[in-house]
Amino acid sequence: MGGKPCIRGMRVTVGMIVEALAAGRTTNNLLADFPYLEEPDIREALAFAANLAQGREPTAGSDSCR
Repeated sequence: MGGKPCIRGMRVTVGMIVEALAAGRTTNNLLADFPYLEEPDIREALAFAANLAQGREPTAGSDSCR
């Protein structure tokens, strides 16, 4: 995924999660679409995006897709 921040090293990016939520998908929709994700993964993606939007350093636990 070109070094984009990913969920637990999977090929699901933070951007994919945030974009889907912005488009009206729900957490339950995402969990059904990606059964290997867990609810805390979605919250972590939102926290990561919020940190970037506020100009803060992303959280240390963030992975990048390679």
